[in-house]
Formats: sequence, C-alpha cells, structure tokens
Amino acid sequence: MKLVFSIDVEEEGLFTGEYWREPPGVENVRGLDRLEFISKEFGFPLTLLVSYRVARDARARKVLLDWKDLRGAEIGAHLHHWSTPPFDELPYPEPVPADRVPPALLRAKLDSLLDALRTNLGVTARSFRMGRFDLGTQVPKLLPELGLLTDSSIVPLRRTAGGPDHFMAPCEPYRLEGSDDRTPSVLEVPLTMIPLFPRTRNAVYRQSSFLPPRARDFLLTAYRHAAVVGVHPAWFSLGAMKLAANLHRARGGHVLCMFLHSSEVHPGATPKYRTESDVSRLVDKIRAFLAWLVRTGPVRGMTLDELRAFFDARLRRPQE
Repeated sequence: MKLVFSIDVEEEGLFTGEYWREPPGVENVRGLDRLEFISKEFGFPLTLLVSYRVARDARARKVLLDWKDLRGAEIGAHLHHWSTPPFDELPYPEPVPADRVPPALLRAKLDSLLDALRTNLGVTARSFRMGRFDLGTQVPKLLPELGLLTDSSIVPLRRTAGGPDHFMAPCEPYRLEGSDDRTPSVLEVPLTMIPLFPRTRNAVYRQSSFLPPRARDFLLTAYRHAAVVGVHPAWFSLGAMKLAANLHRARGGHVLCMFLHSSEVHPGATPKYRTESDVSRLVDKIRAFLAWLVRTGPVRGMTLDELRAFFDARLRRPQE
C-alpha cells in the first residue's frame, strides 16, 4: 500500500464563509510543526500544497523550507483563485466557480501562483490541488501546459451543487482526460473515499438522475454522510478511517490519499478546532491511525510527485 499525506497550506478565514482578496493572515502555518512526527517517527513524507498568500509570507516560507529541506516534504501548488491576482470584477459572488472564470484570467492566476512558489520558495511545482476541490473542466486542460503533472482535486462520492460532479470518480489513481499529443497526461490522485456497499453507489446515483436538482443534491449528500468512510482525520473518526483503509485494501486498492488543512492544526483557525485540546485530539488521532496502518501494513509513504514517478515507471516497464 502507498500512502500520500497531503495538506492544503493556506490562509485563515476560509471557514467563516468569507472569501477575501486580502486574507486575515497565515499564522496557522506554524502549526505544521505539530506534525513533525509523521516524517520523524513513521518516515512518511508530506505533500504541502501551498496557496499564493502563504508563499508570499516570510515567516510561513521559513516553516515550509524547513519541511522541504529537513523532512523531505514536497511543495506543490494550491490555487485559491479568489485571493490570487490578477483580479477582475465578475458578475458572480465569491467563490466564483472555476468554470465561470474567463480562461485567460484563470491561466494568469495559475501563473501568479507558480511564480510565487518559484520566487519565494525556489520550487517548481509539479503537484496541484484546486481550492474547494473545484476542478471543473478548464483547469485540467491548463495543468500539463504549466508542468503540473499530478492533481489531487477530486473527491469521489461527492457532488457539489452548481459545481463538479465527482460522485462516480474512481477511488484509485488514474489519468485525467484533457491533455493532447503535445502535453503529457496528468495523474489524478483522488482523496480516499470508500463506499461501505459498492453496488449501492451505482444504484443511488442512477436513482438521483430522475430527481429535481435540489432533491438530487440532498440524496447524494445524505448517502455520502451515511454510507461512505475515508481516511481524512478532520472528516472521520479513527474507527471510520481504519474501516476505510481495510475496505480499500480488501477490494484491491493500492493507494491511500489522506487530506488535511493547515488551519486545522492551529487552535482557533477553524470553528471545529477552537482550542488546544481540540487540536491535540486531532493530532493524537493522526498518530494512532498511522501507527495502526504501519502495524497492519506493509505501507510505504510517498509524495504526490513520487507517486506519479512510480506510476510512470510502471508504464515504461516492459510487459512480462
């Protein structure tokens, strides 16, 4: 089993329902040091997907460079298009769905993000996650042109009202459509979300197609909350995380992709984790899950880009 532990490293204020062009701050990035044990004790490298505002902050840069240089973390790109220049006035409330952003403006925002990572962190990003998992149809076409060859923006078993429908997306990595003969294909590494009863997913999805939009969204959201487990510590209990890993292994899965927000390991940065005790319980859950995963293994930690290289090597290997 391969394990990717990915973290969206981003500014504060995103769990308030407000999407500012100038966010309140990025103090939460300091909380990443709480997770040093993941690399030090278990040997699992982190994939840190960094937003524009974080990349431009001097104190946050110091934390990120320590993770890259001392702990083997990968630094990738995380686009918050509402707070990444250039800006234009669009006739929609923020956050504007990615597919409603004019293509040239969306490309310019991606250029700004990648330039900030190069200029401030000395990193040429190879991995990517779209803010709010809003991959849409425009972004996949831009990724290979910009050298972003691994994406982790898809959450299987999730359909967003007015946004992407990834309910039927595979749980294992696969190649994204949208590139052409001039650009390499992008490896999609979806977050690990596992249906308790696989056949019911198809049936529920088919049934939902006959419903009005609001009823359809309600049914699919209810299914996700009642009949799906995952390995994401801020979303699921320790028992549900273990169940997800066991089910995925039993069904022939080879990759677990975990996900966390940097703000979730900084007290007060999110409504769910307001206190030191809240954050400590979250960190303890992560440690307990990883210890269990190693004990029931075998498992090998990889960054997103390392996983892409692994898959590429398998494709190049002569067939036996």
